Amino acid sequence: MSTTYRNAVSTLGSDAGQPMLFAHGYGCDQNMWRLVTPAFEKSHRIVLFDHVGSGKSDLSAYEDSRYADLSGYADDILQIIHEHDLHDVVFVGHSVSAMIGVLAAVREPERFASLVMVGPSPRYIDDEQDGYVGGFSAPDISELLESLDSNYLGWSSAMAPVIMGNPERPELGEELTNSFCRTDPAIAKKFARVTFLSDNRKDLPRLRVPSLILQCADDVIAPTAVGRYVHQHTPGSTFVEMNATGHCPNLSAPEETVDAIKSWL
Repeated sequence: MSTTYRNAVSTLGSDAGQPMLFAHGYGCDQNMWRLVTPAFEKSHRIVLFDHVGSGKSDLSAYEDSRYADLSGYADDILQIIHEHDLHDVVFVGHSVSAMIGVLAAVREPERFASLVMVGPSPRYIDDEQDGYVGGFSAPDISELLESLDSNYLGWSSAMAPVIMGNPERPELGEELTNSFCRTDPAIAKKFARVTFLSDNRKDLPRLRVPSLILQCADDVIAPTAVGRYVHQHTPGSTFVEMNATGHCPNLSAPEETVDAIKSWL
């Protein structure tokens, strides 16, 4: 199946420019990049897509076996890259898509020029054995997943504003809530388990392309300790602590996000 149809791939900007592939986070879709991509359209070929189950993707393409872990989503990234003949790719991944990008770039580093990781987390659950701080206890995640399973729309309404942060700007939380509610609930529940139970710490040292880590303040999903962990364990990485708060600076602070990416590139 063509990724253009399956993943609702769309392209913008200069066909001759270096490709920038933008990957959205959990519960979102490619529309979440609309405030960031215009800044790169004159200089880059912008490639946007929706993970299967999100946005305008083909829901019938979802397979439990393919998407049982993040590697299936990394397969999709590489298929998009091959189908659209992309080379020297600047990959920009938000939240869980940062780790999906790591998996793809580890597998085929020759296709990637660099990775930009926005609010990355290689593991959301604390690991007491080695002192790793992920931001959540195992019971926290179990409770989150149980709540999501029992009432996805209710969970979305309660959690989206918390994830977004910026309580003084309620319209941002409302947008994320609406995005969650547009996602197929059955697939969203499975993607949540894959996301929040993942552990990609061992993949970080295997990354061989330069990377930028954008860390927000007061991020309940990926606290500062997590961003610093990613930086410390990823060769050739740059860590930038932003003034932006919450987990979605692509919506809450697009200008700062653009400036950080441009100055690094």
